[in-house]
Amino acid sequence: MKKRYFLLALGLLFVCPFAHASVEGSLLGIKDVLLGSILPIFAVIGLGFAAFSFFTGSPNAKQHLIYAIAGAAICFGAQSIVDLLQRVVR
Repeated sequence: MKKRYFLLALGLLFVCPFAHASVEGSLLGIKDVLLGSILPIFAVIGLGFAAFSFFTGSPNAKQHLIYAIAGAAICFGAQSIVDLLQRVVR
């Protein structure tokens, strides 16, 4: 039952930008949702997991920390990357 509610919430997250918009507007809405809320949440969760594995003494903690920092840099720099690609394409 919880899976059904999760899928419904996820569906509404991606359906709302499509309500009364063009294709370009819908894609911009999805981009804003991804870059504004979803990717930063995943970056913070990744950094938290890396810190937890570091403090518990995991042998892979250094690797987790490197991956988390690289992922966070990509997530928080995603808007700049998207803007750069948009300028190159136009």
